[in-house]
Amino acid sequence: MADAPNQRSNNSANIDVELVRRVQQGDKGAFDLLVRKYQQRVGKLVSRFIADRSEVEDVTQEAFIKAYRALPNFRGDSAFYTWLYRIATNTAKNYLVAAGRRPPRSDVDITTGATEQGFELEGDQSPEGEMASEEIHRVIRQALEQMPEELRLALTMCEFDGFSYDEIAEVMECPIGTVRSRIFRARQSLDKKLRPLISTNEVEEAV
Repeated sequence: MADAPNQRSNNSANIDVELVRRVQQGDKGAFDLLVRKYQQRVGKLVSRFIADRSEVEDVTQEAFIKAYRALPNFRGDSAFYTWLYRIATNTAKNYLVAAGRRPPRSDVDITTGATEQGFELEGDQSPEGEMASEEIHRVIRQALEQMPEELRLALTMCEFDGFSYDEIAEVMECPIGTVRSRIFRARQSLDKKLRPLISTNEVEEAV
């Protein structure tokens, strides 16, 4: 059973390879399938940079248009979604630069069950437990907002998007050692903000 997630991931990647091949052979319908598969994920990515929903939709559409135009040159050196992620990230950043704006503070949705890789915060459902959980979520959001963009992006790609370090390095166009350093620093920053809350909760539970 442990191999099931990897099997699903491999199947998904194989489907992408086949759809990309069909697009490159002139099948526009195959690209529509790729859009349907990844539209929601790309939209969530873009919303990390842009707050306005209508702008998110426009930039998401622009990212897919750019991807469609670039697909003839896609050689499959990386996974399709890694490649698409990089296009969407650059499209969002370029949109903000063209509009004379800086990326807004992160609005990554921190909710119970959405933090499987290191930030699982599910606790008891008592009023006190819910209040503590809400406070921890607030601190995480605030910590992400205050991080430099390169640290926040590396951390969210790792923790929330499930990207490997190699894939993050490709998207961010930097050495893998830089990725490791950024994620380490981001986790350190987050841990520093969370430690007082977690310590307080442990003391209260022991009383």
